[in-house]
Amino acid sequence: MRIAVLSDIHGNLPALQAVLEEVDRERADLVVNLGDSLSGPLQPAETADLLMARGGPVIAGNHERQLLRLRGRAERWNPTDSDGYAATQLNEAQWDWLDSIPPPGLRVADEVLLIHGTPASDLHYLLETATTSYQPGGDPGVRPATAIEVRERLGAVLDEAAPPTLILCGHTHMPRAVQCDGTLVVNPGSVGLQAYDWDWPHPHVMETGHPQARYVIVERRAAGWAVQWRAVPYDWAPQAALAQARGRPDWAYALATGRMPPAAATITG
Repeated sequence: MRIAVLSDIHGNLPALQAVLEEVDRERADLVVNLGDSLSGPLQPAETADLLMARGGPVIAGNHERQLLRLRGRAERWNPTDSDGYAATQLNEAQWDWLDSIPPPGLRVADEVLLIHGTPASDLHYLLETATTSYQPGGDPGVRPATAIEVRERLGAVLDEAAPPTLILCGHTHMPRAVQCDGTLVVNPGSVGLQAYDWDWPHPHVMETGHPQARYVIVERRAAGWAVQWRAVPYDWAPQAALAQARGRPDWAYALATGRMPPAAATITG
């Protein structure tokens, strides 16, 4: 079993196209999508059309949930907000597809669990922990979660009669893997956005430090799951210019550099 894992596309169509071109060459048995597919100031409608045409297992992230709250409520569509801009672009078929996406917790291939944040929350981090130590230009205010924290956040999932051997999570945009008991937890990183800042539960920044699109290939072998992280180049300069033109200089900087600018506005807002 060979699975290509995508997450956090955020409407970045050229990044998604570059990743899918590589995925097709990999001849994966399955391509899964861990959510946060459309929200952002880029190409949400075109990204939706591509994902709808491709099919495959997909779950909702926090931005799918947040975006659906805006359906039919045009008075709340703020085009400088990630969800608000996406809402201005979607047609009824795209809204219907968005509404059809199942929540996190989908099992595929019997032993693989798809989640966005943690099993209990699409907002909480699984493999990272926000701290109170954020300093602009210094401490990012986030650290890798401890083994105890990961175990607690996975909760009852690991106590099931047949726990998953592989848990795939997204949300933080940070490529990482942690072994927890007999379960491997893998975050593929983000296809479409390599940095963001957030003020919940404490101010912090997430940065990969490069603009390449990220995804992962996981392969079931006799000894266990093999993990291959991939960083795919694409033409990110026009995407950064597009974000700038649509009133999101924070996105523009993140798309061009994989980092957040000093004192950037909250990118998840």
